[in-house]
Amino acid sequence: MNKLDKNSVKGISALLVHAANIDEIYSDHEKDLVKDFIKSYLKEEDENQILKEAEEIENNSNQLLNYTNIIKQNSFEIKKDIIEHLWKVIISDNSVDQYEANLMRRICGLIYFPDKECAEIKLKLINSK
Repeated sequence: MNKLDKNSVKGISALLVHAANIDEIYSDHEKDLVKDFIKSYLKEEDENQILKEAEEIENNSNQLLNYTNIIKQNSFEIKKDIIEHLWKVIISDNSVDQYEANLMRRICGLIYFPDKECAEIKLKLINSK
């Protein structure tokens, strides 16, 4: 799997924070899931610091396109990994509301990720809970 640079990870982490915030409940468990994503790409970095910076980015931006452009440039494997992390955050509270489902549809459209593949990832994660 390709690696993402620090800025890309920060931007994508901001997108994960955004997904976590959509239902207006941003739990410690969701924060841990974002930190897991950060650690999976940046083993040597302080995930708490990167999470803090990602939360600031998310706070100051309502432009999803900024984040999806980073993702779009990467391999299918990385896109798939990011979609999986997004779903982990969204389903961590055992429910998917219309706003969360809509966010995932929009992201998949913007990064050219197949809906069928997205649905399979979601089902796999729900079934493994």
